[in-house]
Amino acid sequence: MAQYTIYHNPRCSKSRQTLSLLQEHGVEPEVIKYLDTPPDADTVRDLVGKLGLARAHDLVRAKEAEYREAGLSPDADDETVIQAIARYPKLLERPVVVKGGRAVLGRPPENVLDLIG
Repeated sequence: MAQYTIYHNPRCSKSRQTLSLLQEHGVEPEVIKYLDTPPDADTVRDLVGKLGLARAHDLVRAKEAEYREAGLSPDADDETVIQAIARYPKLLERPVVVKGGRAVLGRPPENVLDLIG
């Protein structure tokens, strides 16, 4: 079975639901508590690519206080956003589940079923 990784925040209900759904389908992913072990800029860049996002801003939690603290706006360029997520991991939309060269955002949690397929 291919290796799965979940960028997880145990305090987030969607993240907990996504992890539970994976486990219900027999998947025991590597769990990265990204607030404790923040992804570096290269990892964030990789996640944006694996998610197939048009722009890095689509991976940001814009309602967090850190969004303003980082000086972000909807028109921020990708590299600025990537560096901000690496510096302020709370900005990372969660959860992100990765399998090989693909990733999905667990919002809703059922999105991960596309990776299990």
